[in-house]
Amino acid sequence: MTIFFTAAVRGGRSQQPSYQDLVAVLKTYGTVLNEHIADETISDYGETDLSKEQIYRREMEGLSQADLVVAEVTTPSLGVGYLVARALEMNKRVICLYQGEDTHKLSAMIKGDPRTEVHSYTDPKEIAAFIQKTTLRLPLD
Repeated sequence: MTIFFTAAVRGGRSQQPSYQDLVAVLKTYGTVLNEHIADETISDYGETDLSKEQIYRREMEGLSQADLVVAEVTTPSLGVGYLVARALEMNKRVICLYQGEDTHKLSAMIKGDPRTEVHSYTDPKEIAAFIQKTTLRLPLD
């Protein structure tokens, strides 16, 4: 299975340790595209060595290849919202993960769309249990 992972980059570097944990869990289920988002060396300004056009092309190519999209949505991000919308347009399965009990801060546009599966967590290790309970248990590539 090919999993497209997305999370806030420019506004979400404080979440980076959680991103690493999430990517590690997701890698047990398949190939993770965008695991670089969890890289601790990315600055608060994102990948400054790539042009906006290069980033856009890479993201859209990855999205089109994905069997599943997993979006960490704790930190609001225009880019993540855009990718979630595009994934839904492409009829991709989308799981949105929100760290914390109180999802009242989470956009109603994410929570309210019946095509998104929203799951809150307090520890990234809980995600493995959530994944086990879903239809994500497909054979690895």
